[in-house]
Amino acid sequence: MKNQALEQSFNEILEGNKGWVDFVSKDTTGRFQQLAKGQSPEILWIGCADSRVPANEITGRKPGEVFVHRNIANMCVHSDMSMLSVLDYAVNVLKIKHIIVAGHYGCGGVAASLSRKQFGIIDNWLCHIKDVYRLHAEEIDAIKDEEKRVDRLVELNVNEQVFNLCTTSIVQNAWKNNQDLAVHGVVINIGTGELVDQQCTFESNDELGKVFAYQ
Repeated sequence: MKNQALEQSFNEILEGNKGWVDFVSKDTTGRFQQLAKGQSPEILWIGCADSRVPANEITGRKPGEVFVHRNIANMCVHSDMSMLSVLDYAVNVLKIKHIIVAGHYGCGGVAASLSRKQFGIIDNWLCHIKDVYRLHAEEIDAIKDEEKRVDRLVELNVNEQVFNLCTTSIVQNAWKNNQDLAVHGVVINIGTGELVDQQCTFESNDELGKVFAYQ
């Protein structure tokens, strides 16, 4: 590499991996050898791409126990083939039991969606969050503190994304086939590490409304 600073930082990544290799080699439980043969997680985690919210660490889970999809502001967009492909594999192949949509307080994507500024191509993605704001504009606009306004939209966005997941044919067909599957919404408090349950869990399409619930 021509750039020595980039070369050095990449070498630090490789050096860090050596520590992990050493840890794996000294493990006597056999779990890594088992993981090499396949995975059987019970959780699908749909979270924000933010570097501060790693799914395994936050949930206290080991490698192989959480299937993860992440994007800007933990969105579940019906036309997002990447998210739908992950969801389909998790539900229909891995037979996961819990889907967790995890937002986090202080989310930059949510904050940007409340701005009138342009940020680049991401503006098209942020329009989905702006749609959530549009549904709850009266409540959000009534909050004077900017940080609290963002955090409330974070919570509302999680609730809406949970609903979006539940209205997918993938989730509803799983319920139709009597598959044990629950969809949850949580918000991460990065400062404390706490997962704040948003009390928006669904285990069937009974509460989705007649337009959204398939027969």
